[in-house]
Amino acid sequence: MTNRTDFDPIAGRGLMFAFSGLLVAMFIGALDQTIMATALPTIAGELGGLSLLPWVVTAYVLAAAAATPVWGKVSDLYGRRNLLRAAIVVFVVGSALSGVAQNIGQLIAFRALQGIGAGGVMTLAMATVGDLVSPRERGRYQGYIQITFLLASLAGPLIGGLFVDHLSWRWVFYVNVPIGAIALAVLTAYLRVPAQRRPAKIDFLGAGLLAAAVSSGLLAATLGGNRYPWGSPQIIGLAVGAALLLAAFIVRERHSPEPILPLRLFKDRVFVVISAALFITTLSLFTAIVFLPIFLQLVTGASATQSGLLTLPLLASAAVSTTVSGRIMTATGRYKIFPIVGLALMSVGLVLLSTLTATSARVTAAVYMVVFGAGFGMVTQILVVAIQNAVEPREIGTATAAANLFRALGGAIGVAVYGAIFTSGLRHWLPIELAGRTAQGITATGIQASPGLIHSLSPAVQHGIAQAVAHSLHDVFLVAAPLALAGMLIVFLLRERPLRGRASTPADGSTPGHGAPQQERMAAA
Repeated sequence: MTNRTDFDPIAGRGLMFAFSGLLVAMFIGALDQTIMATALPTIAGELGGLSLLPWVVTAYVLAAAAATPVWGKVSDLYGRRNLLRAAIVVFVVGSALSGVAQNIGQLIAFRALQGIGAGGVMTLAMATVGDLVSPRERGRYQGYIQITFLLASLAGPLIGGLFVDHLSWRWVFYVNVPIGAIALAVLTAYLRVPAQRRPAKIDFLGAGLLAAAVSSGLLAATLGGNRYPWGSPQIIGLAVGAALLLAAFIVRERHSPEPILPLRLFKDRVFVVISAALFITTLSLFTAIVFLPIFLQLVTGASATQSGLLTLPLLASAAVSTTVSGRIMTATGRYKIFPIVGLALMSVGLVLLSTLTATSARVTAAVYMVVFGAGFGMVTQILVVAIQNAVEPREIGTATAAANLFRALGGAIGVAVYGAIFTSGLRHWLPIELAGRTAQGITATGIQASPGLIHSLSPAVQHGIAQAVAHSLHDVFLVAAPLALAGMLIVFLLRERPLRGRASTPADGSTPGHGAPQQERMAAA
């Protein structure tokens, strides 16, 4: 007879209520990453322009990446119930503060706080599912988790657009408050999991060094060529600082008893190949997620709600290809071909997106999004399963967390680097396309106006702005395309290992073949 208390300390209706609370927590974490997309152009226009727009996303992703391993380590020490509730509180507080931000600097800071909470919410909610449900039973619960992330992915852009058009962009953040309160109340009332305390030293220094190194590198990439020349002391100092901090992080990880990124994993070729491919895949994904709403609103004249609807083909095609490729992989046990084809399709999709102009039809953009989304859906889920299959069962959690760190870094770096390319393009094209014409919120070097204000300007100015934005996005997508192709070439180096069967269920409670779909939704958001 199975001892249910090892995995399922509560049962029946109590378990379903607790599981529902976890689903609500996962929903707000996933929703926040997609609901922002259609609101970003309006936020940038009202709070300070497009030049710092990438940091609204980057601060969130970077903070979540740095905080995720810390939340995991602390939960091993003190249990997950109270820590999960604390993470929800941090997330909700960060959301509320983001909603009242009065300038772009405040919003970036509050988004970082929100990201810290989000890293805990997503990590601890998934870990708690493992506490509640045994590996043998987890398959039937996995479907509910996949549906939750799919709903967040599809509803986010549409809800964000509705808020921007009919209420205010601030409701993009306020909506997390009541939903978070519901999750907190349900988990407080029904979640009962044992606090398994065991000795572990939290590597706060390693987490801090990693966050500082990446932040310095991102600042150099964002500010270089825009606010400061590439050869300026500021940019050189940031680049040198990033290199020194990265070296210090590596030294720290070599000597830390509980490293947040165990260096021994880099001796495994499969881990290295998959981590690099995940990094590039997420980097390419954020190119589409962040910049397509800008194209739809500033070039085609779509409202925020319309741009949310117009991005659904990308998300829907990704969901379909994720499901189909996952089922084929389960049936055949083969997986290497899917990320190869997927990254090739992503590269083709980015090339197609780079051809969009100020006169392109929206249906054309939708078709190109389908190509990109279908490719993306074949990559992340498969690679996460492959990396879980490659390591020893006792190291599945560590390897998955490390791979997710590279995915988060790919998102943060992608937004920063491509944001710098986009801003640089505007500085070049706006003076050319505006030909001396000026308007409120529009200068020769940048756009400080919201899409609504731009749509009220004279047709000549609107046309000039649309042309400048289209030219700038052309450069962004065209640079991203060969990088996605490089990711495909990297996957060719992957050694395809037979997928383990049921007998190799990991000791930490995770199940190979499961868990990857929800990780993919997190990246796509």
